[in-house]
Amino acid sequence: MRRTRILAGASIAAVAALALTACNSGSPTSPGGDGGDTGDVLPWTVATDVTLDGSPTFENITDRGKVVIGVKEDQPGLGYLDVTTGERTGFDVDIARWIAASLGFDEDGIEFKAIASANREQSIVNGDIDYYVGTYSITDKRKQQIDFAGPYFITGQGLLVRADEDAIASEADLDENTTVCSATGSTPIQNIRENFPGVPTTEFDLYSACVEALLNGDVDAVTTDQAILIGYAAQQPDKLKVVGEPFTEERYGVGLMKGDDVLRAHINQLFTDGGDIWQAIFDRNLGDSGIQVTQPAVDAY
Repeated sequence: MRRTRILAGASIAAVAALALTACNSGSPTSPGGDGGDTGDVLPWTVATDVTLDGSPTFENITDRGKVVIGVKEDQPGLGYLDVTTGERTGFDVDIARWIAASLGFDEDGIEFKAIASANREQSIVNGDIDYYVGTYSITDKRKQQIDFAGPYFITGQGLLVRADEDAIASEADLDENTTVCSATGSTPIQNIRENFPGVPTTEFDLYSACVEALLNGDVDAVTTDQAILIGYAAQQPDKLKVVGEPFTEERYGVGLMKGDDVLRAHINQLFTDGGDIWQAIFDRNLGDSGIQVTQPAVDAY
């Protein structure tokens, strides 16, 4: 069984505190004080006179006059859509906005598209989106179809169970009697199948559907990156809890068209040079935790 300990525990702790803060404030859309309110002063500026010679993605963006970005919208604190206000918030969403600004596009020049985990690579290959920012783990298998810039965040796989669950305290308690749910095509569900072959699995397009199945008693645990699970637990602390420690390392990257080395180098340089802005984005969304988190170094393969 292959298990790698998480390297960025501080990040998880930060999100935990964030989630609790969001819960106390009564809204998962307001983490870190301002919750990514696009009406506030933004930590980045919109670039002008941008050129990226040799980038087919940037050529498509300039031809259509807007950036099309794939995101998640059911992950409080990371990528979340308030269906009442239409406002998108979260650390991942702001990372996506920062990249768009570096290409010369403000909020009015962005179209967000919610893409299910199973459809991310194909959406990039088809050109349906220009890039994807949404708890997207960098893996060698995915790099056969697309490229990644980053990583910009590191976390690890965990388990979410019902609050009254006593039989599952960690991944060591998963067996043939415990059904685990995760998003279709996600790295966590693949990890369960490879490393826990006797454990039954169920898949849905959205993690929120897995959480609903858990609350209904249809599955026994939900697995994905622990940062995401803590957000759900904080929303319903009387019904849900996170157990155990992260048992993998997940390195979040920006998914791009394979072979667009110019755009990948541009985003990697943005991350490398923009440490202060990265920290401001973290503080803006996750900062109420008080935890100090170090930006991961770019892996410019």
